[in-house]
Amino acid sequence: MKKLPEITLLFWIMKICATTLGETGGDLLAQTMNVGYALSSVILLGIFVVVLVGQLLARRYVPALYWAVILATSTAGTTLSDYMDRTLGLGYATGAAILVGLLALVLGAWWLSERSLSVTNVQSRRAELFYWTAILVSNTLGTALGDYLADDSGLGFGGGALLIGSLLALVVLAHYFTRISAVLLFWVAFVLTRPFGATMGDLLTKDVSKNGLGFGTVGSSLILFAVLVGLVLYTTWQLRRPAAEAPSEFQ
Repeated sequence: MKKLPEITLLFWIMKICATTLGETGGDLLAQTMNVGYALSSVILLGIFVVVLVGQLLARRYVPALYWAVILATSTAGTTLSDYMDRTLGLGYATGAAILVGLLALVLGAWWLSERSLSVTNVQSRRAELFYWTAILVSNTLGTALGDYLADDSGLGFGGGALLIGSLLALVVLAHYFTRISAVLLFWVAFVLTRPFGATMGDLLTKDVSKNGLGFGTVGSSLILFAVLVGLVLYTTWQLRRPAAEAPSEFQ
């Protein structure tokens, strides 16, 4: 079963777009629509379970389905992190520390169970469940890190995005010029793209008086959703093009 995408530049562009949309979409539901973090988390986790079941039942990589699950983990991760850090009063640093430990636990259990942390070749249903659990936790962790950088560190939205962008550039250099495990670098980059998306989301939505661009949660979410849909359609077209252009065996 080939149910996961290739890890290319396009994958990371779509990941950042999805995680930024997750930030704005989660804030739209919890804050703008005043649903609250707890109820928003329940609703979004329910959506995550529904699309995850579809992904688990699929027999091949379906871009729209895969990225729907990624988006669901990102929006749910946003409200879950905010619920922990704000409603429960844990704070961004404590919340992030707890989630780092939880992610390490998930990855450790995955390794002990499967002897692999492959992110391109998942062959068992159990490995798939570990994969999506790790993604949900990492996206929740990324939200806490992004909020910490934007609010508590003093860097602000732009400074936080610049710092995370620099760290991502170092990960890229490590991938090409060192022998550090590609799987380890993937998970580092996967976690870092979430706070990058979170800080970019805050930069788009917050008022100019708060050093944001002032697009609001609704406008930012609509723009990002349109971009992500366009990229998903492009990816789907790319997957189908070879089959359509291949000569028929009867010719």
